[in-house]
Amino acid sequence: ILLPKSVFGSKCVYRQILFSDEAHFWLNGYVNKQNCRIWSEEQPEAVQELPMHPEKCTVWCGLYAGGIIGPYFFKDAVGRNVTVNGDRYRSMLTNFLLPKMEELNLVDMWFQQDGATCHTARDSMAILRENFGEQFISRNGPVSWPPRSCDLTPLDYFLWGYVKSKVYRNKPATIPALEDNISEEIRAIPAEMLEKVAQNWTFRMDHLRRSRGQHLNEIIFKK
Repeated sequence: ILLPKSVFGSKCVYRQILFSDEAHFWLNGYVNKQNCRIWSEEQPEAVQELPMHPEKCTVWCGLYAGGIIGPYFFKDAVGRNVTVNGDRYRSMLTNFLLPKMEELNLVDMWFQQDGATCHTARDSMAILRENFGEQFISRNGPVSWPPRSCDLTPLDYFLWGYVKSKVYRNKPATIPALEDNISEEIRAIPAEMLEKVAQNWTFRMDHLRRSRGQHLNEIIFKK
């Protein structure tokens, strides 16, 4: 990630970046089995029945040192939960993110997104260039974002795990109840916690530069 020296040279660079990401929240608390496998010492032959298509909502958030923009829940024209695609992402940018940034008077901010196809589609990038100029970080953008780098994204290394650890405690029975939990837990995150999370990004970037791009083992697995 090569930010201009005028920006990256500042100790408070993390306060100038709005990090963004989406996540799925399943109503039944489903965990991606490709990422989590459990072998039972008792009854290893036991079969756990799960619905083939569990209900879920897809959530977008923007995180910066001063707060969180969102959550934004992707829905179709009649209010049904849907996953994100190019048109829905662009609608979120135009009708939600940009008005919110204006409302919060967030000026001269850098916008970060990962390399998902809907993010880097020509029409999506055109919206970003029109509104952020050269101040956005993305695959195919003015400043590149490294692929598969969840250890560098505050939403991945903090927000989604933190929120998912809390929203299922009261066992929400409906998607609206789950969405209410998500909104409530995000609103409840203390400002000082977000400041530390964003500041930690610069620590990770410093480590990345010193190690010449190696994995952040010393940070991720720090005891």
